[in-house]
Amino acid sequence: MAQSGHRLVSTRQQAVQGVALVSLLVLTGLALLGPSGLLAWGEQASLLEQGKAQLAVLEAERDELRGRVDALHPDRADPDMVGELLRKNMHVLHPDEIVLELEPEGK
Repeated sequence: MAQSGHRLVSTRQQAVQGVALVSLLVLTGLALLGPSGLLAWGEQASLLEQGKAQLAVLEAERDELRGRVDALHPDRADPDMVGELLRKNMHVLHPDEIVLELEPEGK
């Protein structure tokens, strides 16, 4: 069955080898281009950085709100904060007062 040093391969063996080759090519393609492949790592890293930046902004906002809530605690309320909220929300003013609203820095 050998001619000049070469072995003949049956069609069944060729089919098995073809399926194995296609499987390897599909796995290689998924490893490179798939949702968790090498090319997706860069995109995931940039999304992670965006998420970290958004988290830092939200944590700063949370800390600011926590400070405002602490300033309104009934046992130790900040008189300036209480006065500011009364004037702003309930429109409590003396006849000789003028209200100036200032934008907070950074907005």
